[in-house]
Amino acid sequence: MTLAMLILDQWWWLIVPGIVLGLYAQFRLTSTYGHYSRIANRQGLTGEQAARAVLDSAGLRQMPIYEVDGQLTDHYDPLKKALFLSSDNFHSSSIAAIGVAAHEAGHALQHKAAYTPLHLRMALVPVTQIASNAAIWLSFGGFFLGFAKLAMVGIVIYSIIAFFQLVTLPVEYDASRRAKIQLLNLGLVDGQESQGVKRVLSAAALTYVAGLASTLLVLLHFFLMARNDRN
Repeated sequence: MTLAMLILDQWWWLIVPGIVLGLYAQFRLTSTYGHYSRIANRQGLTGEQAARAVLDSAGLRQMPIYEVDGQLTDHYDPLKKALFLSSDNFHSSSIAAIGVAAHEAGHALQHKAAYTPLHLRMALVPVTQIASNAAIWLSFGGFFLGFAKLAMVGIVIYSIIAFFQLVTLPVEYDASRRAKIQLLNLGLVDGQESQGVKRVLSAAALTYVAGLASTLLVLLHFFLMARNDRN
Protein backbone atom coordinates (compact mmCIF):
# COMPACT_ATOMS: atom_id res chain seq x y z
CA MET A 1 0.00 0.00 0.00
CA THR A 2 1.02 3.62 -0.39
CA LEU A 3 1.66 5.83 2.64
CA ALA A 4 -1.64 7.65 2.09
CA MET A 5 -3.50 4.34 2.06
CA LEU A 6 -1.86 3.26 5.30
CA ILE A 7 -2.91 6.52 6.94
CA LEU A 8 -6.48 6.09 5.73
CA ASP A 9 -6.52 2.46 6.90
CA GLN A 10 -7.58 3.19 10.47
CA TRP A 11 -8.98 -0.32 10.98
CA TRP A 12 -5.69 -2.23 10.68
CA TRP A 13 -6.09 -3.29 14.33
CA LEU A 14 -9.04 -5.53 13.38
CA ILE A 15 -6.53 -8.07 12.07
CA VAL A 16 -4.79 -8.40 15.45
CA PRO A 17 -7.50 -10.40 17.32
CA GLY A 18 -7.56 -12.95 14.51
CA ILE A 19 -3.80 -13.40 14.75
CA VAL A 20 -4.00 -13.82 18.53
CA LEU A 21 -6.86 -16.33 18.27
CA GLY A 22 -4.97 -18.26 15.61
CA LEU A 23 -1.86 -18.46 17.79
CA TYR A 24 -3.94 -19.60 20.77
CA ALA A 25 -5.69 -22.29 18.71
CA GLN A 26 -2.36 -23.55 17.40
CA PHE A 27 -0.89 -23.58 20.91
CA ARG A 28 -3.88 -25.50 22.25
CA LEU A 29 -3.67 -28.06 19.44
CA THR A 30 0.07 -28.53 19.91
CA SER A 31 -0.18 -28.92 23.68
CA THR A 32 -3.26 -31.21 23.62
CA TYR A 33 -1.93 -33.37 20.80
CA GLY A 34 1.48 -33.49 22.48
CA HIS A 35 -0.05 -34.61 25.77
CA TYR A 36 -2.16 -37.42 24.32
CA SER A 37 0.55 -38.51 21.91
CA ARG A 38 2.45 -39.66 24.99
CA ILE A 39 -0.44 -41.80 26.28
CA ALA A 40 -0.86 -45.20 24.62
CA ASN A 41 -4.28 -46.71 24.07
CA ARG A 42 -4.89 -49.86 26.08
CA GLN A 43 -5.28 -52.13 23.07
CA GLY A 44 -2.00 -51.00 21.54
CA LEU A 45 -3.65 -50.12 18.24
CA THR A 46 -1.72 -47.92 15.84
CA GLY A 47 -3.37 -45.07 14.00
CA GLU A 48 -3.26 -47.11 10.81
CA GLN A 49 -4.98 -50.06 12.50
CA ALA A 50 -7.68 -47.86 14.00
CA ALA A 51 -8.37 -46.19 10.65
CA ARG A 52 -8.43 -49.60 8.95
CA ALA A 53 -10.99 -50.89 11.45
CA VAL A 54 -13.23 -47.85 10.93
CA LEU A 55 -13.03 -48.14 7.15
CA ASP A 56 -13.62 -51.88 7.15
CA SER A 57 -16.67 -51.51 9.39
CA ALA A 58 -18.17 -49.21 6.76
CA GLY A 59 -17.48 -51.62 3.91
CA LEU A 60 -14.47 -49.65 2.65
CA ARG A 61 -12.06 -52.59 2.80
CA GLN A 62 -10.39 -51.71 -0.50
CA MET A 63 -9.57 -48.12 0.47
CA PRO A 64 -5.79 -47.74 0.87
CA ILE A 65 -4.05 -46.01 3.77
CA TYR A 66 -0.70 -44.42 2.99
CA GLU A 67 2.04 -43.03 5.18
CA VAL A 68 3.18 -39.45 4.47
CA ASP A 69 5.94 -37.25 5.85
CA GLY A 70 5.37 -34.29 8.14
CA GLN A 71 3.56 -33.66 11.39
CA LEU A 72 -0.24 -33.56 11.38
CA THR A 73 -0.26 -33.84 7.59
CA ASP A 74 -3.03 -36.42 7.89
CA HIS A 75 -5.84 -36.06 5.36
CA TYR A 76 -8.40 -37.86 3.23
CA ASP A 77 -8.12 -37.37 -0.53
CA PRO A 78 -11.63 -37.62 -2.05
CA LEU A 79 -10.25 -37.73 -5.59
CA LYS A 80 -7.88 -40.63 -4.92
CA LYS A 81 -10.29 -42.13 -2.38
CA ALA A 82 -7.42 -42.83 -0.03
CA LEU A 83 -6.32 -41.97 3.50
CA PHE A 84 -2.94 -40.37 4.16
CA LEU A 85 -1.57 -40.50 7.70
CA SER A 86 1.54 -38.74 8.94
CA SER A 87 4.33 -41.09 10.00
CA ASP A 88 3.80 -40.39 13.70
CA ASN A 89 0.10 -41.19 13.59
CA PHE A 90 0.50 -44.09 11.17
CA HIS A 91 2.81 -46.03 13.51
CA SER A 92 1.94 -44.61 16.93
CA SER A 93 -0.41 -46.38 19.34
CA SER A 94 -1.22 -43.17 21.21
CA ILE A 95 -4.70 -41.88 21.92
CA ALA A 96 -3.90 -38.83 19.79
CA ALA A 97 -2.88 -41.01 16.85
CA ILE A 98 -6.01 -43.17 16.79
CA GLY A 99 -8.18 -40.07 17.25
CA VAL A 100 -6.66 -38.25 14.29
CA ALA A 101 -6.64 -41.39 12.14
CA ALA A 102 -10.29 -42.14 12.91
CA HIS A 103 -11.18 -38.53 12.12
CA GLU A 104 -9.68 -38.85 8.65
CA ALA A 105 -11.51 -42.13 8.19
CA GLY A 106 -14.63 -40.18 9.15
CA HIS A 107 -14.18 -38.11 5.99
CA ALA A 108 -14.17 -41.31 3.95
CA LEU A 109 -17.43 -42.30 5.63
CA GLN A 110 -18.85 -38.89 4.72
CA HIS A 111 -17.85 -39.44 1.10
CA LYS A 112 -19.53 -42.84 0.99
CA ALA A 113 -22.69 -41.37 2.55
CA ALA A 114 -22.70 -38.49 0.00
CA TYR A 115 -22.53 -35.96 2.82
CA THR A 116 -23.59 -32.69 1.15
CA PRO A 117 -21.19 -30.25 2.90
CA LEU A 118 -18.23 -32.46 1.92
CA HIS A 119 -19.22 -32.39 -1.75
CA LEU A 120 -19.79 -28.63 -1.57
CA ARG A 121 -16.31 -28.16 -0.09
CA MET A 122 -14.82 -30.33 -2.83
CA ALA A 123 -16.52 -28.17 -5.47
CA LEU A 124 -15.20 -24.99 -3.86
CA VAL A 125 -11.56 -26.10 -3.69
CA PRO A 126 -10.42 -24.80 -7.14
CA VAL A 127 -11.87 -21.29 -6.76
CA THR A 128 -10.69 -21.10 -3.14
CA GLN A 129 -7.15 -21.97 -4.17
CA ILE A 130 -7.22 -19.10 -6.67
CA ALA A 131 -8.58 -16.74 -4.00
CA SER A 132 -5.94 -17.84 -1.48
CA ASN A 133 -3.14 -17.24 -3.98
CA ALA A 134 -4.60 -13.84 -4.83
CA ALA A 135 -4.77 -12.93 -1.13
CA ILE A 136 -1.00 -13.29 -0.87
CA TRP A 137 -0.52 -10.57 -3.48
CA LEU A 138 -3.35 -8.34 -2.32
CA SER A 139 -1.28 -5.95 -0.22
CA PHE A 140 1.13 -5.42 -3.11
CA GLY A 141 -1.84 -4.60 -5.32
CA GLY A 142 -2.31 -1.34 -3.47
CA PHE A 143 0.45 0.19 -5.54
CA PHE A 144 -1.53 -0.43 -8.71
CA LEU A 145 -5.19 -0.65 -7.76
CA GLY A 146 -5.67 2.31 -5.48
CA PHE A 147 -7.58 2.42 -2.19
CA ALA A 148 -11.13 1.78 -3.47
CA LYS A 149 -10.29 -1.04 -5.88
CA LEU A 150 -8.01 -2.67 -3.32
CA ALA A 151 -10.87 -2.79 -0.81
CA MET A 152 -13.33 -4.24 -3.33
CA VAL A 153 -10.87 -6.91 -4.49
CA GLY A 154 -10.22 -7.76 -0.84
CA ILE A 155 -13.95 -8.14 -0.21
CA VAL A 156 -14.34 -10.56 -3.12
CA ILE A 157 -11.28 -12.64 -2.22
CA TYR A 158 -12.00 -12.95 1.49
CA SER A 159 -15.71 -13.59 0.92
CA ILE A 160 -14.75 -16.66 -1.11
CA ILE A 161 -12.28 -17.81 1.53
CA ALA A 162 -14.75 -17.20 4.36
CA PHE A 163 -17.50 -19.16 2.60
CA PHE A 164 -15.13 -22.09 2.07
CA GLN A 165 -14.12 -22.03 5.72
CA LEU A 166 -17.75 -21.81 6.80
CA VAL A 167 -18.58 -24.91 4.74
CA THR A 168 -15.52 -26.65 6.17
CA LEU A 169 -16.69 -26.35 9.79
CA PRO A 170 -19.60 -28.85 9.62
CA VAL A 171 -17.43 -31.18 7.54
CA GLU A 172 -14.74 -31.28 10.23
CA TYR A 173 -17.11 -31.50 13.18
CA ASP A 174 -19.15 -34.24 11.53
CA ALA A 175 -16.01 -36.26 10.73
CA SER A 176 -14.99 -36.03 14.40
CA ARG A 177 -18.48 -37.07 15.48
CA ARG A 178 -18.36 -40.11 13.21
CA ALA A 179 -14.87 -40.97 14.45
CA LYS A 180 -15.84 -40.89 18.12
CA ILE A 181 -18.94 -42.99 17.52
CA GLN A 182 -17.09 -45.61 15.51
CA LEU A 183 -14.21 -45.88 17.96
CA LEU A 184 -16.66 -46.55 20.78
CA ASN A 185 -19.00 -48.83 18.83
CA LEU A 186 -16.11 -50.96 17.60
CA GLY A 187 -14.66 -51.18 21.09
CA LEU A 188 -11.39 -49.57 20.01
CA VAL A 189 -11.41 -47.16 22.96
CA ASP A 190 -13.00 -47.16 26.39
CA GLY A 191 -14.86 -44.25 27.97
CA GLN A 192 -11.76 -42.62 29.44
CA GLU A 193 -9.80 -42.90 26.19
CA SER A 194 -12.79 -41.51 24.33
CA GLN A 195 -12.49 -38.33 26.39
CA GLY A 196 -8.87 -37.99 25.30
CA VAL A 197 -9.87 -38.45 21.67
CA LYS A 198 -12.57 -35.82 22.13
CA ARG A 199 -10.08 -33.28 23.53
CA VAL A 200 -7.62 -33.83 20.70
CA LEU A 201 -10.28 -33.47 18.00
CA SER A 202 -11.85 -30.45 19.73
CA ALA A 203 -8.46 -28.74 19.79
CA ALA A 204 -8.02 -29.49 16.09
CA ALA A 205 -11.50 -28.12 15.33
CA LEU A 206 -10.66 -24.89 17.14
CA THR A 207 -8.02 -24.12 14.51
CA TYR A 208 -10.77 -24.11 11.85
CA VAL A 209 -12.94 -21.82 14.00
CA ALA A 210 -9.98 -19.50 14.52
CA GLY A 211 -9.27 -19.47 10.79
CA LEU A 212 -12.84 -18.48 9.98
CA ALA A 213 -12.88 -15.78 12.68
CA SER A 214 -9.63 -14.35 11.37
CA THR A 215 -10.92 -14.28 7.80
CA LEU A 216 -14.17 -12.59 8.86
CA LEU A 217 -12.21 -9.89 10.65
CA VAL A 218 -10.10 -9.27 7.56
CA LEU A 219 -13.31 -9.15 5.50
CA LEU A 220 -14.78 -6.60 7.92
CA HIS A 221 -11.58 -4.63 7.58
CA PHE A 222 -12.00 -4.40 3.81
CA PHE A 223 -15.70 -3.52 4.13
CA LEU A 224 -14.82 -0.59 6.38
CA MET A 225 -12.08 0.51 3.97
CA ALA A 226 -14.61 0.52 1.12
CA ARG A 227 -17.22 2.40 3.16
CA ASN A 228 -14.69 5.00 4.20
CA ASP A 229 -13.69 5.53 0.57
CA ARG A 230 -17.34 6.03 -0.45
CA ASN A 231 -17.82 8.58 2.33
